[in-house]
Amino acid sequence: MSSQPALKSHRNEDSTTTVVRVGPVQFGDGSYPVIAGPCAIESEAQMMRTAGIVARGGASMLRGGAYKPRTSPYSFQGLGPEGLRILEKAGRRTGLPTVSEVMEPADVDLVASHVDMLQVGSRNMQNFALLRAVARSGKPILLKRGLAATVDEWLLAAEYILDGGNAQVVLCERGIRTFETSTRNTLDIGAVPVVKAISHLPVTIDPSHASGRRDLIMPFALAGRAVGADGMMVEVHPEPDRALSDGPQQLDAAGFEQLMEALGIVSVREDIDRIDRQILRLLAQRLSRSLEIGQAKMARGLPLHSPGREAEILAGLAAEAEGSGLDPQVVRALFETILHQSRRAQRHSLTPLAAAAGRSRTGA
Repeated sequence: MSSQPALKSHRNEDSTTTVVRVGPVQFGDGSYPVIAGPCAIESEAQMMRTAGIVARGGASMLRGGAYKPRTSPYSFQGLGPEGLRILEKAGRRTGLPTVSEVMEPADVDLVASHVDMLQVGSRNMQNFALLRAVARSGKPILLKRGLAATVDEWLLAAEYILDGGNAQVVLCERGIRTFETSTRNTLDIGAVPVVKAISHLPVTIDPSHASGRRDLIMPFALAGRAVGADGMMVEVHPEPDRALSDGPQQLDAAGFEQLMEALGIVSVREDIDRIDRQILRLLAQRLSRSLEIGQAKMARGLPLHSPGREAEILAGLAAEAEGSGLDPQVVRALFETILHQSRRAQRHSLTPLAAAAGRSRTGA
């Protein structure tokens, strides 16, 4: 009999795809989160511009490299801790969760203190000390496939993190080294369904590193989604041709917008806009009905304000909010504001009518 333990990364008969949560973003739940941002954080101005581009374009998360593992020691290596602070600030400003690569076990705590998700890059996929260190961080981990790693080796790297007590692992296929030179790497598109059949971990793709060419990012991205990827990481820069690293594989603002349209993600944003407009119309309808009720109360000589009725409404809505997965306190505060505005509108619109009615009764 084999003494090999059951692998935590593998599916069993009953397992479904693990859902990994990074703030409000979920990988593996059937949605398609897009992580976007520059290859490297070059300056605060560049990062803020990029963050605005990807946030407006519908990205789910913001990426940026503060520590860059470069093939040449003479290439730009990143801003280090200052880059992390800039990324954190950009994430707060846009409301997007952040991810950045960590290269050394000694840096895990520092990087984890600034970002929402840690990335283990392809060159460090089998850096076992780093894998154990990120497992202890308690942060979700994005684990990229190594340049020459088999699927089994990739999953065994994930096993180090899972065995360390961290189940929040997202895999990323970013292309492997082959004899082909027309692209930077070769996107192993078949690995996505293969890994999903073996493992319960979410699988994403990185068409930027796989292609090395911005003109190929869209077809690679569409292919990844077609075979069942759970999300995507893509590099975006306001001025790719002036980027300090990997400019040819980064999209500009227009390219990112076109990519998101092709993926159907812009339609989701449009759907949210439609819902917002519906909410606005419903608020207007509610106010109109509130004024009608106020007129009826005034005609009967009843007070406009009914504290007992409002308390009943707020209690019922708070209970319903909890059942819908919403924060009851937030919902309560929202409807307190709505009720306050209704009372204000009633006073503004109906008090002159009441005064006029009083004058007519007294013959004034």
